[in-house]
Amino acid sequence: MKICFIMYPWERVEPETDSTIRLIHESVSRGHTVAITTINNLTIRDSIAMGFCDVFVNTAKIPDNMVSFYNKAEFKRVQLPLAGFDAIFMRANPPLDPLAMNFLDSVRADTFILNDIDGLRIANNKIYTASFEGTAKEFIPATHVSKNKEYLERIFDESPGDKMILKPLDGFGGRGVIVVEKRAKQSFRSLLEFYIGGDEHGRGSNYVILQEYVEGADEGDVRILMLNGEPIGAMKRIPAKDEVRANVHAGGKVVKHKLTEQEKALCKHIGPKLVRDGLYFVGIDVIGGKLIEVNVLSPGGISRINRLNRTKLQVQVVDFIESVVQAKEVITRRKNQFRQTIEDAHAHH
Repeated sequence: MKICFIMYPWERVEPETDSTIRLIHESVSRGHTVAITTINNLTIRDSIAMGFCDVFVNTAKIPDNMVSFYNKAEFKRVQLPLAGFDAIFMRANPPLDPLAMNFLDSVRADTFILNDIDGLRIANNKIYTASFEGTAKEFIPATHVSKNKEYLERIFDESPGDKMILKPLDGFGGRGVIVVEKRAKQSFRSLLEFYIGGDEHGRGSNYVILQEYVEGADEGDVRILMLNGEPIGAMKRIPAKDEVRANVHAGGKVVKHKLTEQEKALCKHIGPKLVRDGLYFVGIDVIGGKLIEVNVLSPGGISRINRLNRTKLQVQVVDFIESVVQAKEVITRRKNQFRQTIEDAHAHH
């Protein structure tokens, strides 16, 4: 199988903790042809979407250890047509580059893209959780998105709790997430001005999210990795002392976690929608049994969950890609056989 990983630059990979390198290692170990590239290396040549790719050169023995695999990796730089890959794995860091998506649009009929381009478009921002309807609503905290300061102040005043969460719409890794309290109301306006920004006409301003504060947030959150609509692993992230964000980048630590009944119910409710939207591999963040965020671009956590549970989640992910690609090949083969049958029938007359 031929797999292309569209990711961040190789020199930025931290082999100890990085999830992408585990997926790459698993693919290379199985003898697949693996290429890596970045969003900035995608091009169009003679109307064909191409990528300047670094292709892994097969070495005799592939180290089991990620650090030595990383250090010993050898590449060959080649310009390759994206449609030639069986699967393209999107592992670029947020925010999403809309132009890069257009390059991939042209190859989606030929290649299995994980996650699907349309899925990434609709889910790469933090509003996606608000699109879950019906019974899933009970799993979603009340969320308001706006750049209208007066409206947000009114929501804050009328909210039943004594605190809410404020965050930028396009942040990631927990950047800019703060707790705002009713008793510090006078600073709320200046926080909004800072977060929303822009000139007096609202040009250049940003959207912010104001969300109900879910009890238990100060004790951390649960990251669940979902594959094809099912949970395959989870960990609890506990924030550093005096820190509201549980993200590991913000100094949080991780501990082993077993899914609660409510978390299992949540996964069951949102799984089918994720799959319908082509979001086959995502990381969801859950607090107090409520869905806070869906991470679709480059969800992390594989290495940490592996370490806590002595598992190898990358095995399941690569198994899944193989099964999808094989199913596609079967369909193509059958189609070609049927066409041949029709062709033969036509030729006999």
